[in-house]
Amino acid sequence: TKRNSGIIFKCDNVLEETQKALGFEFTNAQKKVTEEIINDVSKGVLMNRLIQGDVGSGKTAVAMAACLMAVKNGYQAALMAPTEVLASQHYEAFSAFFQKFGVEVCLLKGSLKKKEKDAAKESILSGKTKMVIGTHAIIQKDVEFKNLALVITDEQHRFGVKQRNVLTEKGANAHVLVMTATPIPRTLALILYGDLDVSVI
Repeated sequence: TKRNSGIIFKCDNVLEETQKALGFEFTNAQKKVTEEIINDVSKGVLMNRLIQGDVGSGKTAVAMAACLMAVKNGYQAALMAPTEVLASQHYEAFSAFFQKFGVEVCLLKGSLKKKEKDAAKESILSGKTKMVIGTHAIIQKDVEFKNLALVITDEQHRFGVKQRNVLTEKGANAHVLVMTATPIPRTLALILYGDLDVSVI
């Protein structure tokens, strides 16, 4: 089944490397969720995980660790945010983080000039860009990835399930991580997200 055929990442030292690059130690909750993600992506199962946590609880740092897992294994990761402002904030944070690993991060949003957009798309298609941050601009038909293996959506309730699926389909069996600050009852989570494992920070 599709559920069993996720890309396998080797994740040695990712937690340590992430903490070192960020300059702080993860909380126990962050460590636990990062371990859950490592467990998912290292055993060939397709990850489908929802991370719930208040604003400021450190979901983004966990997302960075997850993206580092993909990138270190030679794959691309993408993070989709609901607004250009949020996408730009993520871009700044992820750029500062990935700079320490010599990894190029690209920001794709609707307001880019055509020339900038074309350059970004070219870089994503060639695989030169390993980490892509964007608004729903990254699910446009003409955006193609070389080997997308991890898809993260921020504040998923502002997207439709359909939009998340469009992004996931841009990768072959890409792992999926959804971040939300809204506490969602388990029953509602099932209706909104279907078959997702839930982590709480």
